Amino acid sequence: MAGQNENNKMIIEKFYDSFQKKDVEGMLSVYSEDVQFTDPVFGRLVGKDATAMWRMLLEKSKDLKITFGDIRANEKSGTARWEAVYSFGSADRKIHNKITARFTFKDRKIISHEDSFSFLRWAGMAFGLQGFLLGWTPGFRKKVHEETIKSFAMYKKRKRME
Repeated sequence: MAGQNENNKMIIEKFYDSFQKKDVEGMLSVYSEDVQFTDPVFGRLVGKDATAMWRMLLEKSKDLKITFGDIRANEKSGTARWEAVYSFGSADRKIHNKITARFTFKDRKIISHEDSFSFLRWAGMAFGLQGFLLGWTPGFRKKVHEETIKSFAMYKKRKRME
């Protein structure tokens, strides 16, 4: 990105440094209150839902390892590449997800955060042969999204976040 902006680059670095340390408060300190988060599994989450998602993921992760790099930023937007290695589901399937993140900034905070990755590759790791064979279909993607949102709603209810 032309015209690197060190402040926004540091915001992204703080987010991922905190993520590596499983410091959810540090992660969320760089998010705007009305942040919009999007990814292929959760879909679009806004504000408190986006922050609750990170809380849930960090609480549930027993073996999560994060690496990141290639951070670029200008005065309005930024990007980073990051990888997550973790066990998924009751079968403890090993996931190694490679993600590209895009950020938009407002008032020295992240106002939007979009994570992009291959859903088909992730589904193959997460669900084995079924995910590999069906991960490209809209029906399978919809089912995974619905189950994710259902689990997320139960988490928020248990934590009294609704």
